[in-house]
Amino acid sequence: MADRPFNVLFLCTGNSARSILAEAILNKIGAGKFQAFSAGSQPKGRVHPETLRLLQSLGFDVTRMRSKSWGEFARPGAPSLDFVFTVCDNAAGEACPFWPGQPMTAHWGIPDPAAAQGSEAEIALAFKDAYRMLSQRIGVFTALPIRSLDKLSLQAKLKDIGRMDGATGKIKEPG
Repeated sequence: MADRPFNVLFLCTGNSARSILAEAILNKIGAGKFQAFSAGSQPKGRVHPETLRLLQSLGFDVTRMRSKSWGEFARPGAPSLDFVFTVCDNAAGEACPFWPGQPMTAHWGIPDPAAAQGSEAEIALAFKDAYRMLSQRIGVFTALPIRSLDKLSLQAKLKDIGRMDGATGKIKEPG
């Protein structure tokens, strides 16, 4: 793998909550080592308000956060991707575009906080839980000695991260 920061794309169908959270977390804790992006197969066109509230409350700059299509990352001139992680079961089951760079992939599915119902406090808790699960997975990912692992070992570790606490596990990965 290149001696540049690793480019990581987080995918979810709507690109309004989980993938946006993952992008923000990795760009913060992996600064210099990773460059994170997020996209959706059917983007909502706006980031969920609770995603923005939570990130702002945790000190993240949300001014550039936007819901975008995964097509932006499949066209000529897009960043060459090293890793693509699906964070929702629907996106994991969809036929993805061809990604520049032939990235390693894994499914890191977690429950959708945007689907949470109940009081404002219950909805906020669903977003905090999603943030916590993603933060744990991304922390483990950023600690991996990526440049020193062979491709098979690295792929196994990426899949193991997807099986961590809270995994939705509805999609069976190939291989």
